[in-house]
Amino acid sequence: MGRIYGVHLVVLLVLGMVVSSWCQDDDDYDNDSAVYIVTLKQAPVAHYLADLRKNSQGLNGDTERLNIHKPRSINISRTDPKYGSYIARVHDSLLRKALKGEKYLKLYSYHYLINGFAVLVTPDQVNKLSRRREVANVVLDFSVRTATTHTPQFLGLPQGAWVQGGGFKSAGEGVVIGFIDTGIDPTHSSFADNSSKNPYPVPAHFSGVCEVTRDFPSGSCNRKLIAARHFAASAITRGVFNISQDYASPFDGDGHGTHTASIAAGNHGIPVVVAGHHFGHASGMAPRSHIAVYKALYKSFGGFAADVVAAIDQAAQDGVDIISLSITPNRRPPGVATFFNPIDMATLSAVKVGIFVVQAAGNTGPSPKSMSSFSPWIFTVGSASHDRTYSNSITLGNNVTIPGVGLAPGTQNDTMYTLISAMHALNNDTTVTDDMYVSECQDSSNFNQDLVRGNLLICSYSIRFVLGMSTIQQAIQTVQNLSAVGVVFYMDAFVIGYQLNPTPMKIPGIIISSPEDSKAFIQYYNRSVERDIMTKKIIKFGAVAAICGGTKANYSSTSPKIMYYSARGPDPEDNSFDIADIMKPNLVAPGNSIWAAWSSMGTDSVEFQGESFAMMSGTSMAAPHVAGLAALVKQKFPNFSPSAIASALSTTASLYDKTGGPIMAQRAYAFPDQNQSPATPFDMGSGFVNATGALNPGLIFDSSYDNYMSFLCGINGSAPVVLNYTGQSCWVYNSTINAGDLNLPSITIANLNQSRTVLRTAINVAGNETYSIGWSAPFGVSLKVSPSHFYIASGGRQVLSVFFNATSNSTAASYGRIGLFGNQGHVVNIPLSVIVKITYNTTINS
Repeated sequence: MGRIYGVHLVVLLVLGMVVSSWCQDDDDYDNDSAVYIVTLKQAPVAHYLADLRKNSQGLNGDTERLNIHKPRSINISRTDPKYGSYIARVHDSLLRKALKGEKYLKLYSYHYLINGFAVLVTPDQVNKLSRRREVANVVLDFSVRTATTHTPQFLGLPQGAWVQGGGFKSAGEGVVIGFIDTGIDPTHSSFADNSSKNPYPVPAHFSGVCEVTRDFPSGSCNRKLIAARHFAASAITRGVFNISQDYASPFDGDGHGTHTASIAAGNHGIPVVVAGHHFGHASGMAPRSHIAVYKALYKSFGGFAADVVAAIDQAAQDGVDIISLSITPNRRPPGVATFFNPIDMATLSAVKVGIFVVQAAGNTGPSPKSMSSFSPWIFTVGSASHDRTYSNSITLGNNVTIPGVGLAPGTQNDTMYTLISAMHALNNDTTVTDDMYVSECQDSSNFNQDLVRGNLLICSYSIRFVLGMSTIQQAIQTVQNLSAVGVVFYMDAFVIGYQLNPTPMKIPGIIISSPEDSKAFIQYYNRSVERDIMTKKIIKFGAVAAICGGTKANYSSTSPKIMYYSARGPDPEDNSFDIADIMKPNLVAPGNSIWAAWSSMGTDSVEFQGESFAMMSGTSMAAPHVAGLAALVKQKFPNFSPSAIASALSTTASLYDKTGGPIMAQRAYAFPDQNQSPATPFDMGSGFVNATGALNPGLIFDSSYDNYMSFLCGINGSAPVVLNYTGQSCWVYNSTINAGDLNLPSITIANLNQSRTVLRTAINVAGNETYSIGWSAPFGVSLKVSPSHFYIASGGRQVLSVFFNATSNSTAASYGRIGLFGNQGHVVNIPLSVIVKITYNTTINS
């Protein structure tokens, strides 16, 4: 641990990452020491400020029951910038009193969203801290992981949402999006602030700073990128931080953070040039919004909750309007309920002060209950395809055309070139015994250049490419060194059903992505080879082919569809797989094959190293689409609460693909296009995001912080946990509610025991309007909505009563929908899901 101590001082003292408290040397630190997140009973600053805005009164008696925040000899207001350093001293004092000269390391003091700290201690010290009256909760730190040139057009922004805000030049203006990710490359043109001559002031409500380091020098921030910091104290104490690879600064050494930031808020009209090919122009969803970066994830190890919570806490304190989380926990949080974990509880406080929080659903689909984003106050986004695809093909000498992938040029003028297998082009000095993977073409010295020159080299694509042990780029280098015309990769028979993203190639090339097509290709090649009857040596390579090329986009009408990897509901309430009455995901957005900015030092995808743009897939790409679109909603409706923004996005979502048919969902990892069926709300939530519709929702369903607290207090055994995390007693809430009674724009009932009535309150954010209501009931359920017609004035409220009655016993989920149709053209969509249905007082094993 001595070496880590030295690195820690360099990073923290020289770079100013956090203020940490060392107690004694750590040379003989106990091996069982670990990082814990400790929360105190006193409520954090955010709660105080939100309460001030709510009723213009001081702290209530409950939140002042402990006075550890009240200085005895000086007067510091919670709104004073000095308050944070004061709280850090309070935390230091508590640690000294509790541990009395023992060794420990405080990593962070949290004071804005959570009142507490992260500390490296032993299990015995944990017990001592837990016994202190000021301490509410002690949680072991846990790991987290990272879970667009055409999508603005696919989402209809240029003719729709952008037009309503004055065009792309003002889309998202005045809104700050905070990204908790792997950092950012500030040199990328997507983040320049000189793309427009119009004034571009930093919003007055924002107070973030730009951290300055050797690899993130002064001037890295501007009026577009208005704040950047990094958080890695937990990682450093564990000894997993690699300063040369992970960068102790906001700089993005991975690529993921640069990619997500540009999807949401990158500048408009940035040329996308990769491997020398032009793929159009890129734009973020809200190109005029501002970016604030809080780096808490890293290439070599992912991230840890202590660092993520510190990043969220700082983002909220700085004044971001939206937080984008393209991260998920590596495991389901233990305890009373999945909602009670440091990250989700920090975001609950963020929501209390008006911050809209977006999170990726996770890439653990397509199994049911694979969801990695749990809480109703977090807007969870799944991944769907969009209509642009890139395809390649190769035409053989027998006039058979085989499809494949590869962002590569074709061979010139449809000329047929001779095919040479790498296994048949070895030097005399090279054998398979020397290199069993020689067919993957990773070393040009293994091959006979005279034989390969001017021909197409055939290489194998094995699981080693998937694992990063072999690369397309290295094979291309081999082809270039041998002066071959191009390259053809065939799929190893053991790579079954793996989905390949298009890979950039500077030379003619193709990857035959199907094992069956690869088999047909190899059979053609082998049948075309002529051998000497006596020696069996090859005397002629008779197979020829022409590569079509894959740099031109194709546009499909069968989109969007839910991607196989996108995590699915229902929402697991705890580790026993009990189901919460909460619909997840909230909706889906484009997340597959997304072009976006890439860090100049990005290593997350070896195929795009050195490029300024990359094509990536995942729910990580879907979430920032919604973060950017939420900025457009926030710009138009600046007084919307986070739940109002969520409602506007949800109730206007599309249920149909471009053909007018139902959105389909891929059901299997292997051969997903051959295993798909109509999507359910547990696949896509309310549907596919409709950017223009969200700016004119008609009605919204609003939920408050107090509603969420009433829900949390209603969970069996949750009262002490709620107190521990929030500093608030459940006694304050006279009544508790079930998750299904939250005023969400969806209804999920995990267990319908005979009958149930659910209420929803709609608020009219448009003009006066008359609505009629229609519905389709889930199978095994009779349904009625009252009233079935109503008039609602602008700003008015209308309570809807939804009556569910089980008509058959079943444990299979079934789905329905309620539609509210206004005479001014508004359509409000409320998805329904009911899982267990019991018609009598009997128990059905689920």
